[in-house]
Amino acid sequence: MVEKIKDNRLIVLLLTSGAVYFFLKFIAPLTAPVLTAMLFVTIFGPLLQKMQKKLKIHRQIGAIFLLLLACGILAVLIWVLFSWIVGSLPELVSRLDSLETELSGFVHDICNVVGRTLGIDNLYLEELLLTGIQEAMDYFQLELLPGMLSQSLTYVKTVAAVGGFLVTFLIATVLLAKDYDDIMNRLLDREECYVYLEIICGIIRYIATYIKAQIIIMSIIAALAAVVLGLSGIQYGVLWGLLAGILDALPFIGTGVVLVPLGIQQFFYGNYMTGIICILVYVACIFIREILEPKLIGRKLGVSPIAILLSIYAGIKLFGLWGIIGGPLGFVIIYQTWLSIEGKGHLRNC
Repeated sequence: MVEKIKDNRLIVLLLTSGAVYFFLKFIAPLTAPVLTAMLFVTIFGPLLQKMQKKLKIHRQIGAIFLLLLACGILAVLIWVLFSWIVGSLPELVSRLDSLETELSGFVHDICNVVGRTLGIDNLYLEELLLTGIQEAMDYFQLELLPGMLSQSLTYVKTVAAVGGFLVTFLIATVLLAKDYDDIMNRLLDREECYVYLEIICGIIRYIATYIKAQIIIMSIIAALAAVVLGLSGIQYGVLWGLLAGILDALPFIGTGVVLVPLGIQQFFYGNYMTGIICILVYVACIFIREILEPKLIGRKLGVSPIAILLSIYAGIKLFGLWGIIGGPLGFVIIYQTWLSIEGKGHLRNC
């Protein structure tokens, strides 16, 4: 019975897909800190080994140093973003009195253009838009904002969960860095573990390819945003463009956290053209990522870019926002498992 199942490729593929889905859906969230630590130690294992030989730094200390360095870079980026937001608040608050007048004038101008183009009464269109804006502001002040404030307990739980993840990840990283060689030697001594090692190598190649692709896309977007915002005359435009490019590598944040508030700020200040430029740059960044990401990842992994794109879409449908990473990761696991079963995987590629 087992041999018949092994000989039926369709059944093997379906069983593998089901196992990967079960792993990503139920097992991975429960063991995420340890799995992340395993990937971190495996990827940076050669670097930790060089640090131990040349600098006489134990692997545990080297792992902690790399983690602190990454946290420091992230903290600097967050501080720059926070400083920009806080620094912009006084000027924004000072202009709140004239905000309603400026917004009304902007709506009036837009309605005149649209009314003439479509042959619609501009006064009626203006009244309709102003009513909609007022209703949106009332909803934000009376319902949305109080609801956000009332969920402070949820935010505390989220912060606690993130803190628990980071602490567990740090401890697991230190422990695995110490015993990494011993674990790998034991696995290599067992022939039945070769398939698992090939799958792990495939995952590592995917993550390395993903990181390289993000660096390329991030550099292109940062250069585009910095040049356009700098030439448009926005204060610190080059800095915000570079920051937007860096944050674009984060799937749940993206360039919108910089470009959209910056565009809204320009509209409030009456700089309509620069506000439109910020929105257009944001749209261009989205298109650049959507076009380049499947090509860069798919080409390096030896699979079709359309397969990576479909895996991202399927991952979002199955796992939500986490599926942006989980979808391609699941596809790589299935793909590498299939190659290993067919005898086409090679540990030397790890």
